[in-house]
Amino acid sequence: MKEIPDYSALALPQILSSLTKRSSALRPGEEIGFLILDPDHCPGYYAGEKILLDSREFVCRSWRSWNDLATQLGFRMLTPRPWDRQRLLLRFSKLNQTGFHQECYNKEKYGLQSQFSRITKEEEPSFLHSYTQALRRVNIAGRARILDLGIHRGDELEPIRRLAGDAFERIQIIGVDRCAEALEAARRRFSENLKTYRYDINALNELDLGRFDLILSIGTLQSPGIEMKPLIMYLVQNHLSPGGALLLGWPNSRWIDGELIYGAKAPHYPFSELSLVIKDLHWIKKYLQQHRFRVVITGREYLFLEATSIG
Repeated sequence: MKEIPDYSALALPQILSSLTKRSSALRPGEEIGFLILDPDHCPGYYAGEKILLDSREFVCRSWRSWNDLATQLGFRMLTPRPWDRQRLLLRFSKLNQTGFHQECYNKEKYGLQSQFSRITKEEEPSFLHSYTQALRRVNIAGRARILDLGIHRGDELEPIRRLAGDAFERIQIIGVDRCAEALEAARRRFSENLKTYRYDINALNELDLGRFDLILSIGTLQSPGIEMKPLIMYLVQNHLSPGGALLLGWPNSRWIDGELIYGAKAPHYPFSELSLVIKDLHWIKKYLQQHRFRVVITGREYLFLEATSIG
């Protein structure tokens, strides 16, 4: 049997160096294993603190630390197995780095048969918690008209339905998207109060939409072809009601092999690069503050900008 490395007393730089070397030749789905101290021995200990068990010194790390390490190195953390009274066998499986972002453009990238449509963002805790809290802060139950740009099949409306309760039936929702079959799916889910348009978001001036108490757009404004700054100005000036609010979301993550991975990758960079999204968020926040909005930015894997009128 191949000897299993023991990382239970090593410092993180040693572990990182060893895993990097071991993983370089692995193919997607292949595993590497190593021994760690069972994190259940370390409640209240910080990562890297040492603990003495049965006269032997170990280094404490939480499950969060090990999962973060797996993610950073392009692995999925698998279920650990008991080894002895102090240690566990931990296994990492190499992720397949392809995702829906790499799907070819000669088919519907966001259609109901695409990889994208397998994703349910509200099943990811880091998305659902931040999004739900943002909806509460913009007083979602008190918004009579909502404009949803990039609605797709309407996943982001489900938390609104739950939070609004009986008031949801009285909310008029307009959804705009370019995928016909996704819009049909959204209409089936929210037939009581949803009207949809298959249209280019850059050409909203061609539609007679009126004004809205909330403008919602999650994961759409960063899409290629969207002229973000002119669109934001047009929406505020022409489609937002007095006292209205905006809730806008940007993915600070990517979907890889079934996993939501922190950090969005820009074209031509082999790593997560945040300057563009930071620049966009700064511009929008400054513009909205000039128009007497209170603006906060929250989230992690998804960044949420929520703006409420103070004028």
